[in-house]
Amino acid sequence: METITEGVNNINITDSYKKNRIQVSNTKKPLFFYVNLAKRYMQQHNEVELSALGMAIATVVTIAEILKNNGLAVEKKILTSTVDMKDDSRGRPVQKAKIEIVLGKTANFDELMAAAAAEDAENGEIEGQNA
Repeated sequence: METITEGVNNINITDSYKKNRIQVSNTKKPLFFYVNLAKRYMQQHNEVELSALGMAIATVVTIAEILKNNGLAVEKKILTSTVDMKDDSRGRPVQKAKIEIVLGKTANFDELMAAAAAEDAENGEIEGQNA
């Protein structure tokens, strides 16, 4: 019994549930929700994993490109695969394309985020004075 308890305590569940993974849908949230969430995850974990199935793959690629073009992220890894899923309407298995993109922080990530935060604060003050 002792070995079973020890085995349960040593199970590594980080692979099945990663704290820095974002599963993107192209129907639930707007694009920049995911861009801002990815920035926050990179601040907390130094990297973020963007994951999507099927039609949402284009959204993940767009998010990654926005972060890269703004100098905030670098590509670390890109994985593509197919996943077997059950089709609800027909009840038969269907294969869906899957992509996982791992992005890491750039060397000047923190400086860029601080500059953006200062700019936002400055714009907020100006708008507050005009009101």
